[in-house]
Amino acid sequence: MPNEAVEQGTSGSTWKAKQVYAMAALCLVVGLALGYLFRGSQSAAPPIEASKPQPAATAGGMAGHMPSLEDMKKMADTKAGPLIDKLKTDPNNVDLLTQVGNIYKATHQFKDAATYYDKIVQIDPRNVAMRTELASCLYYNGDVDGALGQIQQSLHYDPKDANSLFNLGVIKWQGKQDAKGALMAWQELLKTNPQLSADRKAAVEKLMADVQMKGKS
Repeated sequence: MPNEAVEQGTSGSTWKAKQVYAMAALCLVVGLALGYLFRGSQSAAPPIEASKPQPAATAGGMAGHMPSLEDMKKMADTKAGPLIDKLKTDPNNVDLLTQVGNIYKATHQFKDAATYYDKIVQIDPRNVAMRTELASCLYYNGDVDGALGQIQQSLHYDPKDANSLFNLGVIKWQGKQDAKGALMAWQELLKTNPQLSADRKAAVEKLMADVQMKGKS
């Protein structure tokens, strides 16, 4: 559940990392995750599947172990540092803000990533792609209502946006336990996006079938 990501566990960062990894794999059973259902030309951010952490050296110097959140935070800070320095003299540079946000999202630093995506949508409120990124980061950080608010804003600007409708369904289902709302969102997605590829359409239909099946159990 999303709220588990911000709870304090007795095992410290290792426990928290496991929760974040579990959430990031929320929909991977159907080959999708909260983020981009398909890539649009306006999207400059990677789908969340690409953010799956790779084996990295641990504090003890052994490779092949899953890094802790602290390890990934250090890696992100190091990589983002030069870009953040550039932002000091060019704070409204959307390309730089996007790159920094992507780095933090890819390392599961969702709170940090949300900060940069939020700056982008303040500069460009109609940037639906970045609102989608912001919503997913808020959700993974435990702010379900904040994520829903961003999705609704996206749909205000683009009512047919497939990624927003997909995410709306996932958040309503997993974050609000609102199966009816999830099904309505996905039905609207399929209705308004006939160009959706066969595999993506099948994946959405699989999710809908799963929700309906659980509703009968």
